[in-house]
Amino acid sequence: MSEHWRIAVDREACLGSGVCAATAPGHFRLDDGRSRPVEDDVEADDIVLDVADMCPAEAITVHDAAGNRLAPDSDIGPRTA
Repeated sequence: MSEHWRIAVDREACLGSGVCAATAPGHFRLDDGRSRPVEDDVEADDIVLDVADMCPAEAITVHDAAGNRLAPDSDIGPRTA
């Protein structure tokens, strides 16, 4: 069984920079100038964590199935695996 994560975007906080949609178009799109996840529930994918960490408004959050926050990380910058 694969691990699933929940993606949320605070559309009020979103600046509409498009970094998320450009970096991970399979997971994010711009809708009315603001980010929106393509799917709220996704299979674990490190690019989703990287995008949440890169978001200039910190509008994207990622949680695991148990509800633990995975991103954005408290450190600035993308993760290194």
